[in-house]
Amino acid sequence: MLFSIIIPVYNRPNEVRELLDSLSKQNRKNFEIVIVDDGSEESSEPVVKEFNDRLDIKYYWKENTGAGLTRNYGAKRAEGEWLLFFDSDCIIPPDYFDKVEEFLEENPDVDFYGGPDRATKDFNVLQRAISYSMTSFFTTGGIRNREKNLSKYEPRSFNLGVKYDAYFDIGGFPKTRLGEDIIFSLRLYDAGYRARMIKDAFVYHKRRTNLKAFFKQVINFGVGRINITTYFPDSLKMVHALPSCFTVYSVGSVLIAPYTTWPLGLLLLWMAFIFSDSLIKNKKLSVAGLSIVTSFTQLFAYGLGFILGVLGRRSRI
Repeated sequence: MLFSIIIPVYNRPNEVRELLDSLSKQNRKNFEIVIVDDGSEESSEPVVKEFNDRLDIKYYWKENTGAGLTRNYGAKRAEGEWLLFFDSDCIIPPDYFDKVEEFLEENPDVDFYGGPDRATKDFNVLQRAISYSMTSFFTTGGIRNREKNLSKYEPRSFNLGVKYDAYFDIGGFPKTRLGEDIIFSLRLYDAGYRARMIKDAFVYHKRRTNLKAFFKQVINFGVGRINITTYFPDSLKMVHALPSCFTVYSVGSVLIAPYTTWPLGLLLLWMAFIFSDSLIKNKKLSVAGLSIVTSFTQLFAYGLGFILGVLGRRSRI
């Protein structure tokens, strides 16, 4: 079973180095790597050359078109039976392909899969707090965890695998820059293909390294959820609107604070849950404290993006 790993990159050569280093340490190496620089000013080619003697790598540079079309560009140059997609800010555990191959051999009817993400103790405090916020039951991570139990689990492109023939049968990723991985998954389902989550095939995902970038990224997630409805109108569920309720509630709590403070009290209670849960999981006070900030940012920004999407703003922010 040959895998083709396709990695879209935009000005992140240092992250590519860490990703390639982790891939060079895999227990199984029956894979090729296709790296595509999406109009980067900081080329990753010098980094790729550092690993030419350890990994089977192809490198390409192209004009900027966004991650989805960049993945398509790489897929057309891949040779594997399975196409795997990682984000450039991921680190892959050494037994990743052990887990994937074992699962696919036991489940030959699976056509595409997704896996979860985690943080390592080597990540800085902010990265660990953001990782908590993106996976927690008390944020939109709770929504994503709930989706794992639905009939149509939607793999995300930071950790996604799909059979070569299935990928090209639906034409790959759509042109849109917002919600393209979910649209991709829904198109596969519409074509009759089957997906599963491989819970043991996780990746370490660094995500954004500052709050401003994180805020902008999550706003786009919220807008993206509405953008998906232009392709699949029935995909929107009531649960997807919960973050926007949080956004409205937060603003309203501040506005009426001169008259009554009990709504702010509920927010403080939620923050206490976040702090306690993060402290239990991360075992570090600084991460737990910052998790309050990142979780509020994550829910508020996603809700704001969702509202902007409803109001018709679908352009990338």
